[in-house]
Amino acid sequence: MTGSTVRPPAYQQLADELRADITSGRLQPGERLPPEPELCVKIGVSRSTVREALRLLASQHLIVTTRGVTGGSFVAHPDAEQLADGLSTGFALLTHSADVGLADLLELRRALEVPAAGLAAIRRADSHLTELRGTLFDPAIDDFETMLSAHSAFHRAIAKATGNPLFELVSLPLYQATYGEEVIGGLPDGYWARIDADHRAILDRLSLRDAEGASRAAAGHLEYIADAIR
Repeated sequence: MTGSTVRPPAYQQLADELRADITSGRLQPGERLPPEPELCVKIGVSRSTVREALRLLASQHLIVTTRGVTGGSFVAHPDAEQLADGLSTGFALLTHSADVGLADLLELRRALEVPAAGLAAIRRADSHLTELRGTLFDPAIDDFETMLSAHSAFHRAIAKATGNPLFELVSLPLYQATYGEEVIGGLPDGYWARIDADHRAILDRLSLRDAEGASRAAAGHLEYIADAIR
């Protein structure tokens, strides 16, 4: 019939209701969801429908299900890397569409990385510096894939060092984005040597807890990348 609305399947409706309870905070991390039989009676659906809804929520990293006498379904504790999986799909679709270009990607990186570097300089722990040092590479020895991976790992580590999980959540899909072959093939000579030097300069400012210097170094790093791949 024209104008009619197709109702989503019952398991989807139940999953949506439980998701709303989780994302609103009505159900807190670690809290146990009602048992399956109770959900069946409360919602008026079959056990298979309840299980399908729980499987969907588990695939979205919103709940964890355990077996045994003390088992059940529990609200998952937030994990930036797992939660970023859902963002990554949408991010990848946008960055490969005609609506979002490389300039947009770099604009977002500037908005995130410059303040993140300043925060990381203030809040970082020694363990963060150790992690950052572990991402450094040798442009004279390492291959392209190694350097590209290390570049992403360096910036993810800075996001982590801010102590703000939201920086991690938003940053992870950003550093998983890929450049087109036309960009990669057109990188200037000395590109990776400059990237390595920039990373070491940012790390130096973080070591000294120099927030202003770290932000300035991050801004210069991104300016170079924009010029190099323009």
